[in-house]
Amino acid sequence: MSLELHAPDAFPAFPYSPPYGTQIDLMRHLYESIEQKKVTIVESPTGTGKTLTLLCASLTWLADEHNRARKGKMVALGARPDDEEDWVAKQAREQLVRELDDQEQRYRERLAAARRREEELKRKLNARVVKRPRTTISQSASQTEENEDEFLPEDDVQDPEDNLSPAVKALMAKLARGSRGEEEEELTCTKIYYASRTHSQLTQLVPELQRLKFDVKVTDFEPSPPHKLGKRPALALEADSTPPQFTRTVALGSRKQLCINDSLRARSTDLDEACRTLLEEKGDKRCQFLPSLDEEDKMLEFRDAILAAPKDIEDLAKAGRMHEVCPYFGSRRAIKQAELVTLPYNLLLQPSAREALGIDLTDQIVIVDEAHNLISTLLSLLTHRLSLGILSLSFTQVCIYVTKFRNRLSHANMLQLKRLVTFLDALKKAVTAWKETAKTNKEKTQILTVIDLLALLGPKAAAINLLEVVKYLKSSKVARKIANYSDKQAEKNAIADRKGSNDVHKARRSNRGAIPPLHRVEEFLTSLTAINEDGRVCLTLVGEDEVEVKYQLLNPAPGFMDVVESARSVVLAGGTMSPITDVISQLFSGIPRERISTFSCGHIIPSSNLLGMVVTKGPSGQDLHFKADRQNNKAIIIDLGQTIANIVNIAPSGFIVFFPSYQFLNTAKEIWKGSGHLERFGKKKPVFFEPTESTSVDSVMAEYAASVRAGKGALLFAVIGAKLSEGLNFADDLARCVAVVGLPFPNLGSPELQERMKYVKRLDEKMNGTKRPGQKDAAAELFENMCMNAVNQSIGRAIRHKDDWAALILLDKRYAGGAIRGKLPGWIAKEVTVASTFGQAVQGLGAFFRARREK
Repeated sequence: MSLELHAPDAFPAFPYSPPYGTQIDLMRHLYESIEQKKVTIVESPTGTGKTLTLLCASLTWLADEHNRARKGKMVALGARPDDEEDWVAKQAREQLVRELDDQEQRYRERLAAARRREEELKRKLNARVVKRPRTTISQSASQTEENEDEFLPEDDVQDPEDNLSPAVKALMAKLARGSRGEEEEELTCTKIYYASRTHSQLTQLVPELQRLKFDVKVTDFEPSPPHKLGKRPALALEADSTPPQFTRTVALGSRKQLCINDSLRARSTDLDEACRTLLEEKGDKRCQFLPSLDEEDKMLEFRDAILAAPKDIEDLAKAGRMHEVCPYFGSRRAIKQAELVTLPYNLLLQPSAREALGIDLTDQIVIVDEAHNLISTLLSLLTHRLSLGILSLSFTQVCIYVTKFRNRLSHANMLQLKRLVTFLDALKKAVTAWKETAKTNKEKTQILTVIDLLALLGPKAAAINLLEVVKYLKSSKVARKIANYSDKQAEKNAIADRKGSNDVHKARRSNRGAIPPLHRVEEFLTSLTAINEDGRVCLTLVGEDEVEVKYQLLNPAPGFMDVVESARSVVLAGGTMSPITDVISQLFSGIPRERISTFSCGHIIPSSNLLGMVVTKGPSGQDLHFKADRQNNKAIIIDLGQTIANIVNIAPSGFIVFFPSYQFLNTAKEIWKGSGHLERFGKKKPVFFEPTESTSVDSVMAEYAASVRAGKGALLFAVIGAKLSEGLNFADDLARCVAVVGLPFPNLGSPELQERMKYVKRLDEKMNGTKRPGQKDAAAELFENMCMNAVNQSIGRAIRHKDDWAALILLDKRYAGGAIRGKLPGWIAKEVTVASTFGQAVQGLGAFFRARREK
């Protein structure tokens, strides 16, 4: 019997009937990709129901996979649906069906009970005033009993249970967990890990999930009539007694989103470090929201409450306060039993984060939404900075620590700490020497390979096995131990200097929870263990005396290959993933091509709702060509102002103009003030400019929207890649016309970009050979793709749903070239026309807007 799954023709769980054809095609593609264990790249424009289709297709496969697993167990027993002769096999099959159904029914009832308990808790909390739990005030340094064991590395602290056998320890752990019975054994299942860039994007997932119509699934192996020996039939669930079916979902987040210890939040500069420090405390000093081992039932009840009904990150934090249990650790306990796990990029992409959370991606489904950000995120997550000041402080702290505890540290600890001291000393001397040379030569930046940097440190430091040192730092947690010891010594010194108790208290509060300097060193050293060609070290002189040492990752692929190789299937989805070839070349060049599939949705709007136009000439007849060396030309900018003024005259409602940079926009603004163009714009529509400060964005957007809704229209000047070009929806009248001025190529003067372009060129030549004369090389392709990725994000802001409409105008003659136009999203590229004269452009725009008004 074949257990292979085939994509269904219909998806009953989809909440809207009938789905659009492109939605059915996308769901079938996703289902097949998951079943065939593929990596797929999906482009689905905003308004096409991307999130809903991703969830519906993947959860439909998950439900079918659950049934397939049941079938597999039947097949293992030798059972077949038409098996009418072998009554022994029938009995074995029926018994297994009953056991599986009983298990699922008990589990559903347990989650239903958790929902009822939570509802009762809500009613009680609403009926009374909730008092904040009292927090324990820590003793002053003078009152605290001296106990230097707390500063020793993890493996140097004597454990009172070390003389117990493993069997006795296991028995004690079992007794500590309580007596919840066999049904409380951790059940694991195939799951979907759904990642996006921000928590706000993930929060939008829960309402979409709740729209899906999943019913209780019944195995295809129906039990035959009961045998005459009187065995009871497999469990039949009555419709009116069946608890409601929910997808077991858990949202993962950082302590910043989930910590409910308000006292700790108020006094900590770094919440992660403060929480880790508190975890090491005992008795009344422990966090009151983290149940101890003898209160395990409380944590398990909270785990069930999390899984009982889908919760976003804010709901999870509220539930933690209601149950008075830490939602950060509670969500981690729910991962094993969850079917859908939502998490931000950093928790999925960093191996250390996955390990800390207990995430095992083996044979699981990974969906990365908003994946147009994935490459830049991978590069930034594995790029680490270390200042000379932090390096010097770390070196001093480690030296003091080794001197103090040398007689109490084991040989293994002393060996690794001595290696660390040697390496830090050599690195500090090399960076200090470079600083003096840079000041003399007036060269502020130097790029080195990892091998070049190690050569500067001398043979003794270069010979140190950094992998062993990094492994030691992680396992021993010595960075935090050294930082805590240094803080304690600082407090003692403050008291010895007879400072007021207030000053000592303030010093302790500011230090508590601060990131240990050695953690920065640890991150940097971890970077240096990567393959030499995959990254570069950049030394930069900052001011007169500070130096920043930065490890810049050049190759995003290795950081994602762990995910791809472990997972059953990986889905990269975004509204605009074009050019898709760029994603494949940067992330998946080492994967067999047959394992990669792509899907690009057409938009659900009719073609008459979109006008895409390249405008190559301005009103004066001169070319619209905004290369960097032309962006200060007064005559060119005045012609651009006249171009925009003509479009403002005919564009209804909201009109957004994107510039390549703040510098170009500010230059144009000043010239237009003198030429009178700003005043002309304002006579037609109120004019707004994207603020450089993030705190002002909301107020500017509110004023812009109010002007549009009041019928005045509005003209908004924004910058590609800044605050308004991504993440904000300009639906309906907020953006009836969007123009992009020029091409936002990245800064070629950046040493980091130059190194990355050299890297991709070398890699491409190694794999495919040298390009022929006149043929674009990989570096030029990368440079162009980075530009078009930014353009695509900006112009995708205008169309947000099936009835929306807008004109998208590209103001630069370079957009008329086939290579550039080919990198626009497919649904836009096929609608783009090229206006050879400005008169032709105005005529086409006027006809489009008139047609929309008539409708």
